[in-house]
Amino acid sequence: MKLLFIGDIFGHAGRSIVADHLADIRASQGIDVVIANGENSAAGFGITPNIAEDLFRSGIDVMTSGNHIWDKRDIYDYLSRQPRLIRPANYPVPAPGSGLYIHETRSGAKCAVMNLQGRVYMANTDCPFRKIDQVLAGIPEEVKVRFVDFHAEVTSEKVAMGWYLDGRVSAMVGTHTHIPTADTRILPGGTAYQTDCGMTGPYDSVIGVEKEPVIQKFLTAMPIKMEAAKGCVELHSVIVDVDEATGKALSIRRHTVKGD
Repeated sequence: MKLLFIGDIFGHAGRSIVADHLADIRASQGIDVVIANGENSAAGFGITPNIAEDLFRSGIDVMTSGNHIWDKRDIYDYLSRQPRLIRPANYPVPAPGSGLYIHETRSGAKCAVMNLQGRVYMANTDCPFRKIDQVLAGIPEEVKVRFVDFHAEVTSEKVAMGWYLDGRVSAMVGTHTHIPTADTRILPGGTAYQTDCGMTGPYDSVIGVEKEPVIQKFLTAMPIKMEAAKGCVELHSVIVDVDEATGKALSIRRHTVKGD
């Protein structure tokens, strides 16, 4: 089974490049399941039901998220109605939505998609390490293909989670920092890994937002209004090939598309 994971879709620019190129990527690369992090797709902060539906229509099968999932209030009820949009599993139980979705392909093969959020320099949530043990214990044994999006700030927490999950999931790819890392590899136990997938959005920016206001914030320490940038749009993703019989990763590689 071939999985395509698209890193944080940022604003209109990110949504547009996905809409323009996803069908071609899916066809040319023989992709079976498309997973994407959509938490920044509404002008860089959060996601709305309408935007989520547009992204699903563009060809995304399952969407993950992170700390910005709560930015738009109208997404709360939507999370309960649309199980294909998941939020980090380690938010406390009263939070709407789920951190797991089991997707079934047209051929009948199944892929479990999971979402976690880190705790270092992030909001106070339940322990992601202990939570993933609980989530994995609840997945049917026959579902061998298992993907984790770990939405976390620091590389050390992501690397630690990769080693913690090695041999228990098919792939773990990090999100949140919007900067792609060059450590794509398969760990000894058969888990494909990359610390951060990078952003799908405007790279002529400071992690997606207009440069000058952010520079002024660093110079003055004063609050600013952040606006999504538009220039130098790139789609950053990874493609993971998984043995459906064992759930072990056969290969992982970065795949980048630059906008017109």
